[in-house]
Amino acid sequence: MSEITLFVLPGCPHCRLALDVQEQLLQEHPQWREIPLRVVDEDREADYAAQFDYYYVPCYYVDGVKVHEGHAEKEDVAAVFQAAAGEARGETD
Repeated sequence: MSEITLFVLPGCPHCRLALDVQEQLLQEHPQWREIPLRVVDEDREADYAAQFDYYYVPCYYVDGVKVHEGHAEKEDVAAVFQAAAGEARGETD
């Protein structure tokens, strides 16, 4: 399993949508709760966020590699978790 890092901003409607969809997916796929997930508030952790190359939030990284940036629908967030779980590559650990 790979670590997911999600960059968000307070008050961002696209971030709220991504977080809501993420929670829905975690209920549908409880095994994904085992995936390490770090949610980074760009305002509170500006120095950390500055180390990453992105422009839009929400922005998802899997093991330090950007996999989705900007408005995210359910299938986008699911693809992030599938990648982190190794499901996108056919892995099953």
